[in-house]
Amino acid sequence: MNILAIETSSLVASAAIVSDDIMIAEYTMNYKKTHSQTLLPMIDEICKMTEFDIQNIDAIAVSAGPGSFTGLRIGSATAKGLGLALNKPLIHVPTLEAMAYNIFDTDKLICPIMDARRSQVYTGIYRSQNGEVETVANQCAIAVEELINILNGLNEEVIFVGDGIPVFKAILDKELKVKHLYAPAQLNRQRAGSVAEAGKHYYNKGMTERPEEHKPDYLRPSQAEREYAEKNREKK
Repeated sequence: MNILAIETSSLVASAAIVSDDIMIAEYTMNYKKTHSQTLLPMIDEICKMTEFDIQNIDAIAVSAGPGSFTGLRIGSATAKGLGLALNKPLIHVPTLEAMAYNIFDTDKLICPIMDARRSQVYTGIYRSQNGEVETVANQCAIAVEELINILNGLNEEVIFVGDGIPVFKAILDKELKVKHLYAPAQLNRQRAGSVAEAGKHYYNKGMTERPEEHKPDYLRPSQAEREYAEKNREKK
């Protein structure tokens, strides 16, 4: 089974090709360039460098959100375009679940946190056992204080992953009553390889979708939508 994986939910842009249990290539950048500039050249580069014929993929796993509205739209459009052109199915992978696949087989809770701005985090809570991720709490957008209360209530050691770490580390260290630690640099951001691993489990369960069916999981309205709604309320 060959999976092409795409990750564009944050500043990170990442593409990977996984064949069965072997990651043939992964190209990841965490730099201030728009994904519209980097994603397709990255996919092209890993195919060229590995001499991989993209026609041989079985499915395209795409990090479906939450995250950056622009980033998710670029990833979604790229996956859908490739899926339609190649006549391949898409695998809809929740971004935070894919991030949990950065950590393997631990007795600790895994808590990805993405900075959602306005003192909120995109987050979920997971376990990694026997090579598969189990959801403890579904991904959502909540205040960081609410997340702290939930984790204190679960009373288990936690590993944090994600770009929310530098933003919220001070309050987590101050308010969390449970033992916790932070994933190191090579594991603390989104990776297409993890999207592919999560996607493999979905694919094996028959959980794919046609390219035209795919929609990102934004979880909350965009800033433009919020401002538009606010203006309409003021007019009333």
